[in-house]
Amino acid sequence: MSTAKLIIPQTQKAAVLEDFNQDYVLKTDHPVKQPSELLPGECLVKLEYSGVCHSDLHIKKADWSRKGNLPLIGGHEGIGHVVAIGDHSGQNVIKIGDRVGLKWIANICGRCEMCRKGHESSCPVSFQKTHGFMLHGTFQQYAVSFIDYVTPIPDGIDSAAATPILCAGMTVYKALKQANVSIGQWVAISGAGGGLGHLAVQYAVARGLRVLAIDTGETKKELVLSLGAEKWIDFKESGDDLIKDVQAATGGGPQAAIIAAGDPKPFNQALLYLRSTGTLVAVGMPAGSGLLNAPVPLLIAKSLTIKGSAIGSQQDVTEALQIAAMGKVECRHEVRELDELNNIFADMEAGKIAGRIVIKL
Repeated sequence: MSTAKLIIPQTQKAAVLEDFNQDYVLKTDHPVKQPSELLPGECLVKLEYSGVCHSDLHIKKADWSRKGNLPLIGGHEGIGHVVAIGDHSGQNVIKIGDRVGLKWIANICGRCEMCRKGHESSCPVSFQKTHGFMLHGTFQQYAVSFIDYVTPIPDGIDSAAATPILCAGMTVYKALKQANVSIGQWVAISGAGGGLGHLAVQYAVARGLRVLAIDTGETKKELVLSLGAEKWIDFKESGDDLIKDVQAATGGGPQAAIIAAGDPKPFNQALLYLRSTGTLVAVGMPAGSGLLNAPVPLLIAKSLTIKGSAIGSQQDVTEALQIAAMGKVECRHEVRELDELNNIFADMEAGKIAGRIVIKL
């Protein structure tokens, strides 16, 4: 991107959520924060692409216990180029013209115990600095973020394909790192044909794991098998026999289960089909309370481990992007336009999307 004579417009196209459970309103005259208005440490990014995540649908419907700020520009996966940096920002590795990514977490404190231990998603500041939830996100052409937390995008990967790695890819990559599995062991992935799940299949295969994919529909079946999953179970066809079917397919149960679905049922099923000493990694965010029914005698008898995994650290996303840049992981995506956003959410809610949707801005 040429840095010569960068022109920052006064207004832009943006999709704004004005009330929960309503359609996004597409505006062509939304204000653009000007370079002179940026605070120290802030940067302005001219976005090329934005992902559409299932979390964006939860935020739109306000079905989490915590609601986002309104009016809100949603979206938390975005790639573009830095076009301005706030005055007095000091020395930093990001400069005007760099290709960078915006993520769910916009910034952290970098000083608390959680940050020091690499658990950035548990930093108190990260709860307040979230793109597309507490701060305006990536459903716009120009977004404000923070120079210390935008992610440099490596060469060798297309911007549209890289965009979902900034949330979906990073999230499942971190989950697999926490799953306590070794090369050759089985991992079951629920929601395997979705945006997170189909990336989890590929990262698992890249780590030498055997993958049992759980989802429904022929389109998703074809997708996950083409990506390296060895076995497939359609949860609608299995019905009440799912636990038995999973254990039969994996010779007694998988060593780990990555649940990338937004429904409580697969979490509870995993406790029953996991092999002894297995690990359940909870990734998907069910609406409402989403209770996990974990009988204590079962946990003790099978020596199970339950882990919650949220997003990932700066190191996690760097590694996830590099693996994708090496050609080991490819996000299957469809590029659509911003004015199709409400239709995209309708398709998402109906379960019609295999892979990921990326919006060209």
